[in-house]
Amino acid sequence: MNLRRRILRGRSELDPRTLRESSAAIRELLLDQPWVQMAGLVACYWSTGTEPSTQGLILALWKHGATVMLPVQRADGELDWAVYDGPDSLAPGPNGIMEPVDVRRGVDAIRTAALVIVPALAVDRVTGVRLGRGGGFYDRALARVGPNVPTVALLHEGELIEGVPTEPHDQRVRFAALPSGIARLVQM
Repeated sequence: MNLRRRILRGRSELDPRTLRESSAAIRELLLDQPWVQMAGLVACYWSTGTEPSTQGLILALWKHGATVMLPVQRADGELDWAVYDGPDSLAPGPNGIMEPVDVRRGVDAIRTAALVIVPALAVDRVTGVRLGRGGGFYDRALARVGPNVPTVALLHEGELIEGVPTEPHDQRVRFAALPSGIARLVQM
């Protein structure tokens, strides 16, 4: 898909300083939200490459008493979930992405989260549909999340756009967090 390639190319051109500053801004914006501060159980992901970094956000949530679940990729295309218990509780998964070594809680564990933070390459500002990397892992996981749970995609500037192509299985997110602010997309 041209849009996916274009966004990945744009991300590859971001310098390390911009990546650090963007990630810090997103982290601070999220941590200032009452609905983030009150979330006792948070489903998040361990970022890689040029994604907005989640490592500082995960550590801050954990240090403030939230239970943070991270995904564990399964061979069947589903995401299992396990609890993050500090930096030493992680090991590289099948694709080199860090995963918790804790007991697996099952694909339905995401149903119990009070806040769900997911990766995205872009989000449609009108519909809230997110563009992922094409594997459908997070679409399947988001389909299990209740209608009143805040779901947030982390983006770089310029990735909240109009015209994200959709397919029947695509899931919407309710918020997009960018360095410049948090956009509410779908009413809860």
